[in-house]
Amino acid sequence: PRGEKTGGSLSWSTFHSHKMSGSSNTSESNGLSMESRVGRTNQRYNTKGVRLVAGVVPLSPDLKYVLMVQSTRRKGWVLPKGGWESDETCEEAATREAWEEAGVTVNIGVDLGIIEEQRALKMSKNQSEYHFFQGIVQSQHEEWPERHKRERHWFTFRQAWEELKTRPELQEALDRSSIKRN
Repeated sequence: PRGEKTGGSLSWSTFHSHKMSGSSNTSESNGLSMESRVGRTNQRYNTKGVRLVAGVVPLSPDLKYVLMVQSTRRKGWVLPKGGWESDETCEEAATREAWEEAGVTVNIGVDLGIIEEQRALKMSKNQSEYHFFQGIVQSQHEEWPERHKRERHWFTFRQAWEELKTRPELQEALDRSSIKRN
């Protein structure tokens, strides 16, 4: 972090009433699937066998807040991310993950590049290579595919940085984004 002062978190209702209108809560009107993709049948790997992961840094339109989701595997907050599958572009995978995990539609604007896994290799888990994008949240929905297993919350840069302290690869993605640091 760069010495930003801590600000309060922003609730969706506050964000929505000030920044957006017209978001829908039903899958029929937004055209998005209410089913999350599962399994690794179509998962992409690089030539070294490293799993390719697409992720998004979902920012509020004023760039003051980032939306993070509760991890399903361990306690803590993370950025929406998941396997990049063979039938989609990396950008499409990042957009899909934003919808499945956080229930938001995003406008991808900036390619934040590739970030190598920085955690120690576990015997039972393959390393991952992350490709992150910055996305501006266009709408947030009350119903989304992983709503029963994930919470979501808006954070300032400093709050998010602290929440991601055990995930340096996710901190790197946040740092590369255009989020306002004060």
